[in-house]
Amino acid sequence: MSRGAGGAAGSGVPGGDGRTVRGVASPGGAGAAGAAPRLLVLRALGLGDLLAGVPALRALRRGFPGYEIVLAAPGVLAPLALATGAVDRVLPAAAPGRAVPAALDWTGPPPDVAVDLHGNGPPSHLLLAGLRPGRLFAFAHPGTPGIDGPPWYADEHERDRWCRLLRWYGLDADPANLRLPPPTPPSPAPGAIVLHPGAGSPARCWPVDRFAAVAGALRARGRHVVVTGGADEGDLVAGVAKEAGLPDADVFGGGLPPDRLSALVAGARAVVSGDTGIAHLAVAHATPSVTLCGPVPPDRWGPPPGDPRHRALWHGPEGDPHGRRPDPALLKITADEVLDALDALPEPSNRPEGTSPWNAHR
Repeated sequence: MSRGAGGAAGSGVPGGDGRTVRGVASPGGAGAAGAAPRLLVLRALGLGDLLAGVPALRALRRGFPGYEIVLAAPGVLAPLALATGAVDRVLPAAAPGRAVPAALDWTGPPPDVAVDLHGNGPPSHLLLAGLRPGRLFAFAHPGTPGIDGPPWYADEHERDRWCRLLRWYGLDADPANLRLPPPTPPSPAPGAIVLHPGAGSPARCWPVDRFAAVAGALRARGRHVVVTGGADEGDLVAGVAKEAGLPDADVFGGGLPPDRLSALVAGARAVVSGDTGIAHLAVAHATPSVTLCGPVPPDRWGPPPGDPRHRALWHGPEGDPHGRRPDPALLKITADEVLDALDALPEPSNRPEGTSPWNAHR
């Protein structure tokens, strides 16, 4: 049974002083007399989590017109969060791994509405409840019996999960509403095929020598190949670059800022990666992609099914996503299989003029 979001969801309070606040939130200044009501969303997670939550964030924007929507998330993600058009401010918040932050730097009156898009347990529920919001949207959990919400299903795609949560509260939420607008910065490597060997755990990292084999085969066809990695993935990036003979100009290690990474992906021919944030970025920009899934199946975190621009390679069975070595399901994927998947992708709409079709040199 769904519960209506209440009068405020459909009859938003106008922003009294007409302020437009953009960027990372700083303490103070919010909640003053005459200011717009505030809605706080907790999703203090990574890039892929932010992008998987975009449909839910946009549903909140539609459902609460006139509210200032504040997203508690890592400050480095602010440019992409603001680009969604669903967020007014980012309140910097993070914790190691996928843990819940110990506290939020929220000041002024309590939020009018708080929404838990972070998890399904007492830590995130109680963090938000401690701010004494007017209303709290969250999944039900026996550890917080005072919070009324829908049940949590473990075997559910991340985009669908959070949209279902909001629909239970009476909001219209569409999991397909996930596209990002074209980035403002130019791509540092327009038309390149982007390889990203890193992921959140060793279990989700396809071996370096296989990424290098894909890079070498593509370069032999005359393709422009670049390799990217996060701030702590320098060894992976260097390993692929060395084995594939990539020049320094085609190596983007050390963690590109999210807005520059977004521009790289938006202007790419294709992206090849594990189940990690850059795969979600490719979907958000409609850039053709091949996602190497394992140990988590694509029906939990993969690209939208049936979209020919995105291929998810998966052999199963499901395993431990936090394992210390590449999962056996991931190791079943071969370099030739990845190359075949790339050849099966449609021509990208953002392919630079004058470049040749996908399989011209195969």
